[in-house]
Amino acid sequence: MEEKKLMFGAAYYPEYMPYDRMDQDFAMMRKAGINTIRIAESTWSTLEPEDGVFDFSYIDRTLEKARETGMDVIVGTPTYAVPAWLVKKDPEIMVVNARGREKYGHRQIFDLLNPTFRFHAKRVIRELVSRTAGHPNVIGFQIDNETKHYDNRGEEIQRQFLEYLKEKFKTPEQLNRTFCLPYWSNSIHKWEDFPDISGCINGGLAGEFEKFQRRTAADYLAWQAGIVKEYIRPDQFITHNLDFEWRKFGADIAQDGYSYGVQPDINHYEAAKCLTRLGTDIYHPTQDDLTGAETAFGGDSIRSLKQENYLVLECQAQAFKYWTPYPGQLRLHAYSHLAGGADGISYWNWHSIHNGYETYWKGLLSHDLEENPAYLEACRIGEEWKRLGSCLAGLKKENRIALLIDNVSMTAFKWFPIDRDLSYNDVVRWMYDSLYEMNLECDVVDVNGLEPERYDMIVTPALYCASEELLEKLESFVENGGVLVSSFKSFVADEYATVYADTQPHRLHNCFGMSYNQFTEPGRTRIMGSGVKYFAELLKTEEAESLADYEHKYWGRYAGITRNTYGKGAAYYIACYAEKPVLKKILSLASSDAGLSRLPEEFQWPVTVRSGRGSDGMILHYVMNYSEDPKNLSCPWAQAEDLLTGDRFRKGDTLSIGDWDLKILAERPQERSHTTEGDTTE
Repeated sequence: MEEKKLMFGAAYYPEYMPYDRMDQDFAMMRKAGINTIRIAESTWSTLEPEDGVFDFSYIDRTLEKARETGMDVIVGTPTYAVPAWLVKKDPEIMVVNARGREKYGHRQIFDLLNPTFRFHAKRVIRELVSRTAGHPNVIGFQIDNETKHYDNRGEEIQRQFLEYLKEKFKTPEQLNRTFCLPYWSNSIHKWEDFPDISGCINGGLAGEFEKFQRRTAADYLAWQAGIVKEYIRPDQFITHNLDFEWRKFGADIAQDGYSYGVQPDINHYEAAKCLTRLGTDIYHPTQDDLTGAETAFGGDSIRSLKQENYLVLECQAQAFKYWTPYPGQLRLHAYSHLAGGADGISYWNWHSIHNGYETYWKGLLSHDLEENPAYLEACRIGEEWKRLGSCLAGLKKENRIALLIDNVSMTAFKWFPIDRDLSYNDVVRWMYDSLYEMNLECDVVDVNGLEPERYDMIVTPALYCASEELLEKLESFVENGGVLVSSFKSFVADEYATVYADTQPHRLHNCFGMSYNQFTEPGRTRIMGSGVKYFAELLKTEEAESLADYEHKYWGRYAGITRNTYGKGAAYYIACYAEKPVLKKILSLASSDAGLSRLPEEFQWPVTVRSGRGSDGMILHYVMNYSEDPKNLSCPWAQAEDLLTGDRFRKGDTLSIGDWDLKILAERPQERSHTTEGDTTE
């Protein structure tokens, strides 16, 4: 049986290099312990310089070098950036979006449904995969790259959308009723009268179109996967680099941002169905802004799609000037991914590019292409992963908390914002980050993939749109002993963004033991001595206990946070955007109700602990220090060994963790104390 190993890789583009240095590149990669390269995913114009004329010479040479040096290779299909000759052949390849038809130049601005694009994409995929699938060093294929729907509003997608509506709603009258289209005279009475969706003023119908757009993107990936499957060996995987909402720092350039929250333009749960290996791209602030939260959120989201480990196909080395890592941070990044269930990482990219849109998104090597502090730190990671890979690969997470996410609710808030300064993803990250900082690990679960029986506690950030089926699941979950924690703006509307015409929160008001029919801008309102921002629902307690009333002359008669016993379980409702310490108090109470053990108080961010079961049965605790200040902590486990150093610890011993450093503490099952605190994996 082949020993498990961790992928340690980099995107490698010899075609971008200023001179031929492949021998030197491979030598430097091997010195760093890099064992995998990702190639080809953005070079269609190089592989097919003219219509039907193919040149795979650089692919052949790279694969031969990989064979020579024992390097694994992931081959990317090159379809996310189309060549100029193809657009000249059919200008309608360029997508029609809210701005009109896009001009050629940028990547990811084409119509996924265009038949000319599909014909040529299929041809180049077949040529590339048939040529490379038989190579012994090719371990898998990445289909396309960070695929989304690109806001496609062209004729073909609108034609297909109308057919979808006909099949789903059967009659125009049913469509009108579902979305309240008589408003502003938007109802139709013949299908042929259905208008251009670009002018739609109905949030529910526009949301249904966005759902359809997301589905076309997922179907496109499945189409590519089907082509690749015709050629690959049983031991080769199909993956894709699923990415996240890109949160900008402020400047209006694409590079200036980071992975923040739920991706609005493709549904990960749908897209992942065609993949045999989950993959993702995760980028995050560094230097003084490094928290580990983006790494954790991204990993928990991807892993939870199939409850499987994943590959980080892109992560940062140096990137922007404000991301140049402090000493130790690159290594901490790498282990942070493993702690979430990744089986390896790949840097974007190996080398800095000398001209082009991403010239100053720096790779592992700087523009001089020589050794530098980031490269030397990668050498340390590579050495440790060679030594420990068999222990660290295949970490199994068994989290008992689920945080529910929903693309439909996210779309609804574009039309009906909570506040101009508070987005859906802000609420998601408010709740997720609070759990993360408390070392309460959770899965991040798409509402369509929820299996309530896996969890003791479910958290719903701003779950505005909820079908009756989902509400029934959540109600039964609480009745049967689960703990539900919900935020404001949850359970307001159905799956079509139509507000339920009864007591709020719909169906679950008995479960929560309260109701409300007013909400407000908080103004000077406070709760538990802390400020309230953006939004507050005015709760009327019925069976529920008020955990906190609003502190306000007029709103003080209303509850802002409640708890209710319902069946065998409990339901908490947080009706306002409170400061994190308030939210953490509620999450602490809820986790106690759910029977989840907690680490001692000193184990809170910037010290994070992420745990799981190793492939050999050991419980592994990644104890990470996200700060420049060394930490001395009391070991909470009966007996543990630091896999990185071999040091052994007993309960009460001092764990000294340096700035931007970590320990990987292994507990063997027979050594575990029955009273051990902090095991959040069981």
